[in-house]
Amino acid sequence: MNAAIIDPLQGDFPEVIEEYLEHGVIKCVAFNHRGSLLAAGCADGSCVIWDFETRGIAKELRDDNCTAAITSVSWSKYGHRLLVSAADKSLTLWDVSTGEKIARTTLQQTPLHARLNPGLSSPSLCLACPLSSAPMIVDFEIGCTTLLPVSVPEMPDVLAPQQRSKCPESGPPFSPAAACFNKCGDLVYVGNAKGEILLVDYKSVRVLALVPVSGASAVKNIVFSRNGQYLLTNSHDRTIRIYENLLPAKDVLRSLEDLGKNVDWLDGVEKMKTVGSKCLTLFREFQDLVTKMHWKAPCFSGDGEWVVGGSACKGEHKIYIWDRAGHLVKILEGPKEALIDLAWHPVHPVIVSVSLTGLVYIWAKDYTENWSAFAPDFKELEENEEYVEREDEFDLIPETGKVKVSSVNEDEEVDIETVEKDAFSDSDMSVEELRYLPAEPIPDANEEQDELKLIEARISASPASEEAGQNGHVADHTSSPLGEEMGETRGKRKRKPSEKAMELQAEKAKSSKASGRTVREKSRAVGGDQEIDDIVNGDDDDDDAYY
Repeated sequence: MNAAIIDPLQGDFPEVIEEYLEHGVIKCVAFNHRGSLLAAGCADGSCVIWDFETRGIAKELRDDNCTAAITSVSWSKYGHRLLVSAADKSLTLWDVSTGEKIARTTLQQTPLHARLNPGLSSPSLCLACPLSSAPMIVDFEIGCTTLLPVSVPEMPDVLAPQQRSKCPESGPPFSPAAACFNKCGDLVYVGNAKGEILLVDYKSVRVLALVPVSGASAVKNIVFSRNGQYLLTNSHDRTIRIYENLLPAKDVLRSLEDLGKNVDWLDGVEKMKTVGSKCLTLFREFQDLVTKMHWKAPCFSGDGEWVVGGSACKGEHKIYIWDRAGHLVKILEGPKEALIDLAWHPVHPVIVSVSLTGLVYIWAKDYTENWSAFAPDFKELEENEEYVEREDEFDLIPETGKVKVSSVNEDEEVDIETVEKDAFSDSDMSVEELRYLPAEPIPDANEEQDELKLIEARISASPASEEAGQNGHVADHTSSPLGEEMGETRGKRKRKPSEKAMELQAEKAKSSKASGRTVREKSRAVGGDQEIDDIVNGDDDDDDAYY
């Protein structure tokens, strides 16, 4: 539905709860690139995928080795793979089409978030943010992990790629850091506990630039917009900040090297800050000046025009929506349940939020029909008005029509073959992208029991069984496989005759009694002497009539 045609003055953001999805206790959600599939991680270690158009379950992924709660789910670029992180410190890579497990690895710390590389078509490389360790690059193909730097003083030789090794217990406590890939997947943006954003080349494990966050507060969340133009951070000072990305979309590493060469006279932190100032610039800040609340799972809308953040207060399910100008345009109030995760649909003005009880609420727009949007000369009236006829209203060529000059070139050829680029998706992904999955119906146990009862009723009401009951033959169904499935014993059991057979026997008995009465009346009409002789001779016609 085109919201601009319905009412061009309405904001393109959700307003009410349309419905909710339920499947166990859900912990996290994520849309694929087109928004046609919604993946959700459950508390029992399974992952369910909904067809978001039909709201039906298309696939359920379950690992027998994982029974812990899912902490995050992430789609690959083309939607063929799904990365699942769990509370048992495991990372599992799934093939969405077949439902088979591609790879599985176990970290030394619980991964709070994990993201696949968005620049690879079939990624086996992911970025994991553990609970008490530095962000790391995990390669499923070679089975190794590479720790990323979280501060500038760390040297590259200390952070060389290394195999998984248990972290020393005597080490100092580590504050969890947030990290994400850029749109092309060649850079990692790391937000640390010092209130800094580091631009890290994960292949060479080098910090290329540094951007200080105002307030020097620890960064909890960091995420890019869909088009890669803006970067969002959520800090412990209860402020959401939006940065504008000044780097080009392609050849980012080369651009950073050129920026570094231009400031060769600087060294160390000053050089990185100078380069960082040319990479990111602060665009807007969002916060609640009244309540000073913390924010949960902030993100962008599909087109990047809106910023959304959930309230982290207990017992509140509130979602705040701002425009990029910094104005608060809407507060969505849900049930009295805490909000733990949310996601904005990539294409439509739809938000899905996860409550503490494990339900997924779907927030959609409350469309109102506006007929004036269909015709420019249509006027809505609050009450009846007297219509005044124009003088040239019924003329063949009205005076108002003579003045108008059409600006459309009728001789211009219309192109009906070229497909316009979708504003919310990448055109180079339309060929190999996985958009839909065939639904897999799951039969209920009650339906199977009803089918068995229906089969048993058909067998008992069949004509062959009725004839066998009348002739005195009883069919033994206990030795058949069907009888064994229905839980019957193997002892011979006489079957009760059907109702139809009982009715036939009753009619025969009535007819035989009626014929006996007629014979008795005829014998009485002959005379008393004949009746006495018959009784003496023992000729009882009544008995013959009965039998």
